[in-house]
Amino acid sequence: MILAIVRTSILALLRDRGALALNFILPLALFSIFALVFGGRRDSTPRVKVLVVNQDTSAFSQRIVTGMKQAGSLDVRTRPDSINGSAQPEYTIATATAGVREGTAPVAVVIPPGLGDPGVEPLAGSAGHGEIRLLEDISDPVAPSVVSGTLKIVTMRAVLEDRTDRLRDVPDAAQHRPETPAETPRLADEGIAVVANNVVGENKRNPLISFYAAGIGVLFLLFSASGTSAALIEESDNGTLDRILSSRVAMTSLLLGKLTYNSMLAFVQLVLMFIWGWAVFKVDLWTHIPGFVVMGITTAVTVAAFGLFLASLCRTRAQLGAFSYLIILAMSSVGGSMFPRYLMPAAMQKAGLLTINAWAIEGFTKVFWRDEQIIQLWPEVSVLLAAAVCFLVVARVAVRRWEAV
Repeated sequence: MILAIVRTSILALLRDRGALALNFILPLALFSIFALVFGGRRDSTPRVKVLVVNQDTSAFSQRIVTGMKQAGSLDVRTRPDSINGSAQPEYTIATATAGVREGTAPVAVVIPPGLGDPGVEPLAGSAGHGEIRLLEDISDPVAPSVVSGTLKIVTMRAVLEDRTDRLRDVPDAAQHRPETPAETPRLADEGIAVVANNVVGENKRNPLISFYAAGIGVLFLLFSASGTSAALIEESDNGTLDRILSSRVAMTSLLLGKLTYNSMLAFVQLVLMFIWGWAVFKVDLWTHIPGFVVMGITTAVTVAAFGLFLASLCRTRAQLGAFSYLIILAMSSVGGSMFPRYLMPAAMQKAGLLTINAWAIEGFTKVFWRDEQIIQLWPEVSVLLAAAVCFLVVARVAVRRWEAV
């Protein structure tokens, strides 16, 4: 009897060639995706984009900027990108701070005026002089460490070069004159003081929990939408779909009805998740209600449309299960739900922009972390809604096979 059950199950799987292929392709595909995400990092982290404000015009400060540009770990920007071919002014403290808050870069470096004054030892390290400031966005915990470590090396090299140049310009007799204790410079390994300032989320009690809530929330919403959309296949198998279509309900109305229900369900799931985050993990929810509602509804509609898209392409529930796992896990790994995108190779970060996860997470980050206004969510909302329309159009075309001739 047991062998007969096994034989029957094997025959059923063999008849469903789509499910058969996906069940064996799925592990290989997921392995390849994670190998690209994690293995592609190799021996270095991705280059960190850093904004530089050089308030000092000396050769010494220029050495620091040049050294940062030559560092393989940094992508140094001293001015915003050109607009319509017109060069933009160099960064100031105000524009660099705004850039960090808006997510243009995770770190800005401010070189103060007078750092390389000819008569001043560049290792003074006292407050306000010889002090380089880092303006940080700590939602990316890796970038400040990379920039700080690179600065230590660059400034050390600049100090030694500056000291060599000064000695070269001094007459030989003065070079051999004994130095008094007051004239003895500090050792180069003391370095220039680097002071870090968090300019994003500094007043939040538990700032990163909202980021994780968005990432994990989108992941499970995708799985949930796939599961609820499977009702289309079940209704087709048990004949319910034929009875619905034989009435006055058109297929377009049926899809829109399911889209509305699945969107409402997904939005309620998001609300419960963020309320739980507020109650247990102190997520600052209530001051961000407008932005949360906009991003929540947009994300819910998009994942609901995506679920209908997946269901419309599959013939059986087994196919849908394997296919949805493959697509959703791939999207979530590349899109940032399972691993921060800023730690991925540059190519994988760009690939993440093809996923629902990346745009939804960026939108929620703008709301809960950067405190941006609703109008500033238009890129994320536009992309997500456009994707929802595309998913729904493809689903409508694909479900023609279920309509009565």
